Amino acid sequence: MIIAFLLLLQSVKAQSSFDKAGEWLKDNIGELGGRAVLVIWKDGEIVYNKAENEMNNKQKMISKFIARRQGKDPAVVLKDFNSATKEPIASCSKWLSAALAMTFVDEGKLNLNDSIGKFLPVMTANGKGNIRVWQCLSHLTGINSPSLKDTRELINNANTMDEAINTIALLPMEGEPGKTFHYSSVGLQIVAAIIEKLGGKNFETLFHDRIAVPCGMKDTDFGKGKVPLAAGSARSSAEDFLGFLVMLLNEGKYKGKQVLSRQSVIDMQRNRVTKDATIAYTPAEAGNWGYGFGEWVMDNPIMTTPVSGGIPGSERSTGVTSPGLFGSFPWVDNKLHYAGFLFTFNIRTKGRNEQYKELKKIIDDAVSSK
Repeated sequence: MIIAFLLLLQSVKAQSSFDKAGEWLKDNIGELGGRAVLVIWKDGEIVYNKAENEMNNKQKMISKFIARRQGKDPAVVLKDFNSATKEPIASCSKWLSAALAMTFVDEGKLNLNDSIGKFLPVMTANGKGNIRVWQCLSHLTGINSPSLKDTRELINNANTMDEAINTIALLPMEGEPGKTFHYSSVGLQIVAAIIEKLGGKNFETLFHDRIAVPCGMKDTDFGKGKVPLAAGSARSSAEDFLGFLVMLLNEGKYKGKQVLSRQSVIDMQRNRVTKDATIAYTPAEAGNWGYGFGEWVMDNPIMTTPVSGGIPGSERSTGVTSPGLFGSFPWVDNKLHYAGFLFTFNIRTKGRNEQYKELKKIIDDAVSSK
């Protein structure tokens, strides 16, 4: 009886420590699109799993309109969200693609300082062969990228990965590689083409075999297009994506299997954008965060001297994330050793950075008191 009472007390205490998170979710559900799920993983288990569904009439009307345009059943599109709901996660995809590339680095098949012309002659033919792999992973290619929407159309209209890269090769330059930050889909698409050649398989298969399966992700994919958009076409659920976050939190290991080396996880979490870099474009919702490989570094650590092979890098960041255009916000906190995912589908971007910081502070406090 005493043991049962202590377990009950522990459960009540854990739940009460997240009360503010539930209040925040309810208070902000309108701005989050009317449907959202928040899951938190700590100490080997999901310690918080909360869904809030309260769409207003306008949100329902917009969702029905989009559903009809896409040939989908509005009733299905309007279903309530839970932790198993699968939706497009947009730029959360960048994190997955960068991690996939790092598996090739771990195997010695790819060096972060390799020039892309080594693998893609068309880039050399168009004066871009000297761009480095690490620059592609950090949006520092110097290529004048189209808008995110135009890039998506560019990839969607391509029949093969080579065709997509041939189009990217023709884009103009806007600055010096390594010194010009332009958040876009171009760099990761270049890396996707490189690893297809190194792996001898298509991108989707490589992702499935090297990241999804080892991380227990049974319901995550990169869509059904002819050519996957490495930086934005993934679909997943809160529970499924959590496996990937747990792997990163555990220094590249998931359920006893080393998916990524510890060094690769650390390298992904270093800020690569130097103070003297020109910012050609960064989304407003990113605030003043720095950028590593496929992920934002939330505490924006101070840049130090090059850490290896002339590649600039800071100390490892405490908090890292890769939020998506549709509002989903996954993150890992290395200091408090937990992972979280705010899963939603919402096109309203105003005030997102402030929302993310506010939510993370609430969860930090809850985890600390647990």
